[in-house]
Amino acid sequence: MDSVVKIEQLNSIQEHIDELSELLIQVVEDGASIGFLPPLNFSETIRYWENVINPEVILFVAKINNQIVGSVQLHLCTKENGGHRAEIAKLMTHPNYRRNGIGRSLMQKAEERAKQEGRSLLVLDTREGDPSNFLYTSIGFIEAGRIPNYAKSASGELHATIYYYKYNI
Repeated sequence: MDSVVKIEQLNSIQEHIDELSELLIQVVEDGASIGFLPPLNFSETIRYWENVINPEVILFVAKINNQIVGSVQLHLCTKENGGHRAEIAKLMTHPNYRRNGIGRSLMQKAEERAKQEGRSLLVLDTREGDPSNFLYTSIGFIEAGRIPNYAKSASGELHATIYYYKYNI
């Protein structure tokens, strides 16, 4: 990659909402299974991003030349019996920037922050067969199990999801 990737936490999305919305549209159009189906309209993405950041959700973005090219969320469990765990959610890399270590860098940052927050267990899920499965296992996540017919694709086909965990100690 020619340019340096900078990972930063966003505490407000207002000045970045258009870029974040475009990122979400691009990854969904490219087939990512992150809860949305194409075609995704801009107003829907705006509504989504406006509700992401709260005290339990930490949002990291990856930037190249000050442009957002990826993001990931760390959801801190607030249940009384879950203060030791967090969930990784919505890891996204813009299709034009994939296979350059951006997802790995975002995951590293999320794991570091989870440690700072005292979270010793991380969990996540992803569609079976997606490239992200390789990333997660390559950074130490362990498959916990799968649920068949969990997520629908744009074609209407049902896909399994795989749950992963990692001890973050």
